[in-house]
Amino acid sequence: MRFIVDAQLPRRLARWLAARGHDARHTLDLARGNRTPDLAIIELACREDRIVITKDADFVNSHLLHGRPPRLLLIATGNLGNVDLERLLERNILALETALTVHHFVELDLETLVVHE
Repeated sequence: MRFIVDAQLPRRLARWLAARGHDARHTLDLARGNRTPDLAIIELACREDRIVITKDADFVNSHLLHGRPPRLLLIATGNLGNVDLERLLERNILALETALTVHHFVELDLETLVVHE
């Protein structure tokens, strides 16, 4: 899978995904870094068939209203340390990969994985 990790999440999440065989970029790796506008992230996601991983409700609104970005993973955990985030993803990675293969909008919180369609 191909991902773009938004600015509210750590760069190490992109590295964590890459270590598991995914193509993952972080906004810090883009020309404007974490100042990259949401629209540019959405355009990149569309152009490169990437799933946007974010905590930002603006991406949710754009997805629901306009279908852009086409695929979205919302991390709805509130503030969570990097190690705890990695543990949460480790526990859910297979379910996330399966859900994101079939569905366009998936939400992960501390307790559940929710598929929106």
